[in-house]
Amino acid sequence: MRPSRASTAALLVLVCAACSGSSGGGTPASTPTTSSVTPSTSTTSPSPSPTRQRVLTATVDRVIATNLEVPWGLAFLPDGSALVSERDTHRIKHVSPDGSVTTVGKVAGVIGGGEGGLLGIALSPTYGTDHLLFAYYTHGAQNVIARMTYDSTGLSHQRAIFGGIQSGAIHNGGRLVFGPDGFLYVGTGEAGRGSPAQNKNDLGGKILRITPTGHAAPGNPFNSPVWSYGHRNVQGLASDSRGQLWASEFGQNTWDELNRIKKGGNYGWPVVEGRARRAGFIDPVRQWHTDVASPSGIAIAGNSVWMAALRGERLWQIPIPDGKAGKPRALLIQKYGRLRTVALAPDGSLWLTTSNRDGRGDPRRGDDRIIRLTLS
Repeated sequence: MRPSRASTAALLVLVCAACSGSSGGGTPASTPTTSSVTPSTSTTSPSPSPTRQRVLTATVDRVIATNLEVPWGLAFLPDGSALVSERDTHRIKHVSPDGSVTTVGKVAGVIGGGEGGLLGIALSPTYGTDHLLFAYYTHGAQNVIARMTYDSTGLSHQRAIFGGIQSGAIHNGGRLVFGPDGFLYVGTGEAGRGSPAQNKNDLGGKILRITPTGHAAPGNPFNSPVWSYGHRNVQGLASDSRGQLWASEFGQNTWDELNRIKKGGNYGWPVVEGRARRAGFIDPVRQWHTDVASPSGIAIAGNSVWMAALRGERLWQIPIPDGKAGKPRALLIQKYGRLRTVALAPDGSLWLTTSNRDGRGDPRRGDDRIIRLTLS
């Protein structure tokens, strides 16, 4: 339904509020007295019947690192340390579990403002032999993917392998993750353009599936890099133990989404937002009002999807013990501010990054930081 003339200005404000970079101005709906898990405020159907699989809970262990500058991507090395990309400085930093932080290099060719810059990173599944690191970044009018070598001494041999993803001040996507099939899955945004998300020949508003050399992966549904389409801004991707791909997605005025991704699926944007129950579109498995979500990164661990929320300033836990999305719960509401990325560490813990220095948050002393959570 179209808004009235009298509500146009308010609607425009809400449109910006649901974006990743522009979704930080609102006050979340509730304030906790502790950091324990609290019931969800999402309006969704009841959770599925219980299963025998145990769903783990999360507890904050400690703050690992502080004084980072808009950390965006997070990739774990075999020894349990991590590489972290900083959006605005274009640097890759090495973070040890003991909290030591060093700069290992700067990604060349990053030209972007707003929500653009150096975004997601991913290590090759065969990193032990090839030492390859992949990065998604803005280069003027397009977002590109490059691969480079990281061999513990620094970055070298950077080479762009894929481009042509429309960039913009908002909705650049940016998440990279290797699937269990060995191919690179890429979350893109529609750069604020809307309709191209429905155009299968446009790379914006899609999930892409490409080879480590930057070609369309074999078996893709449209003989192109496109794996699914009709997305607004995908910043969270993760595969579960069944090989099922999940994605978080920013809505506009009303609904943010968690989607279970199907090959060739159309997820509706900009025709529909949230659950529409319309033929030809795949509905989200869970949805949230934008003031409690604006989701970025996701991780899967302990039979749950863990989803970091920017404007919502919380970590959402969505149980998936039987492969279906159960009732969400909220953790750490307003405790650390805007949350950008959550990732599963080799030791089974979760690392969670804040994003309070991204121009939309309220930086606190020590921001931005990485928090370690243990599961039990």
